[in-house]
Amino acid sequence: MAFQSVPTRQPTRRTTELLLTVGAWVLGILATLQIGWATGIGMTTEMWITVGIVGLVAVAMHVVIRTRAQYADPILLPVATLLTILGLVMIYRIDVASAQRAERNNAPAPTPDVYAQLTWFAVAAVLFIATLILISDHRRLQRFTYTFGFLGLVGLVLPLTPIVGSTINGATLWVRVFGLSFQPAEASKILLTIFFAGYLVVKRDSLALVRTKVLGVGFPRPKDVGPLLVAWVVSLGVLIFEHDLGTSLLFFGLFVLMLYIATQRRSWLILGAGLFIIGASVAYFAFGHVRVRVDIWWDPWGDANNTGYQLVQSLYGLASGGLFGSGLGQGYPEFVPFANTDFIVAAIGEELGLTGLCAMLLLFAILVERGLRTALAVRDSFGQLLAVGLSIVMALQVFVIIGGVTRLIPLTGLTTPFLSYGGSSLVANWVIIALLIRISDRARRPDVVVPSVDEALTQVVRRV
Repeated sequence: MAFQSVPTRQPTRRTTELLLTVGAWVLGILATLQIGWATGIGMTTEMWITVGIVGLVAVAMHVVIRTRAQYADPILLPVATLLTILGLVMIYRIDVASAQRAERNNAPAPTPDVYAQLTWFAVAAVLFIATLILISDHRRLQRFTYTFGFLGLVGLVLPLTPIVGSTINGATLWVRVFGLSFQPAEASKILLTIFFAGYLVVKRDSLALVRTKVLGVGFPRPKDVGPLLVAWVVSLGVLIFEHDLGTSLLFFGLFVLMLYIATQRRSWLILGAGLFIIGASVAYFAFGHVRVRVDIWWDPWGDANNTGYQLVQSLYGLASGGLFGSGLGQGYPEFVPFANTDFIVAAIGEELGLTGLCAMLLLFAILVERGLRTALAVRDSFGQLLAVGLSIVMALQVFVIIGGVTRLIPLTGLTTPFLSYGGSSLVANWVIIALLIRISDRARRPDVVVPSVDEALTQVVRRV
């Protein structure tokens, strides 16, 4: 009888994940202590409770990964946790600054936002755990490709309904139900990514066909351009009716990039860029809110006390931070309107400097890199496109928001993943991490060794 060697157990690196997660938590504690020391408020009992809750939530997510996705990438959870903790620290810092400013002006103290963000972090952890438990295999999502596509489109248009839709700061992004507000577009970006992945797996062969060549670049058949035109029209509809430049850009950019990756045809990038230029030109000349954004980007100091005030204050804060920053608790982030949401990057740049901003960008780059590495490692085409799409969503968000704050591109209104105050964005981005962890677990899981026919035991059956 031939004996088959038993393969050694593949290391799961869960201990590495736990140590990195604990390290992120310890950094959060040190940052909170620094803020308490620098601002003179010390460390209150409520803050120690908050720190403890953050640690318990992070460990709970690690335990679920250890039991439900033991071969998953060990870097995704610690990096996402560190970014979330950094966001909580900066929101707490802005709360303290706003309270001290109100005290100096004999005004009522504002409601702290850090506790609401902590609550949303707990909700995000629950959905993170639910995603890993309910979705045991990411390939099952492909069965509901068009269902997810329909739900994603419903999420985009839901804020336009007169009963539940709500307009805040000029943008119709919100849905208010039973006193709670959320942005359905955050869920739509996940649903539409799943739809794009499932659709392109089936249609990419026909979309990759070349009819004509221009200057050596092959262009698709006219009938195959239809999906791109549909995505372009939908993105323009979001821009026109909801005044949401960020979601419009994210939605169209995601589809074009996934289309290029699925077909490997540069013509889709050229067509997408052409449609973007046409849409941007039409939007600039036809809609005032787009023209205002572009004018602020072009010359924020032209109306520094009105429309350009927020961006100008942000640039002043980044300039005062310099290379190493003013130090946690020693800047003036409260001078920037909406510093805890759209402009939290400016607060980080002021108190942590260019060095801190580069470190933050490196953390996001690690998340995107691990997502793309997962796409390369997974064996099925749907998983590859889904991992790439989720990574693109995160990369586009970071580029658009940081580009707007630093005046590289016009402001769009997107929030910084994991950092900005807001439950919808935080929950959606943690679901993205859960999906990437599920795909990476499938990619890294060792194959089951099936003995060959010659090595299998033979059973003799007596004929009756």
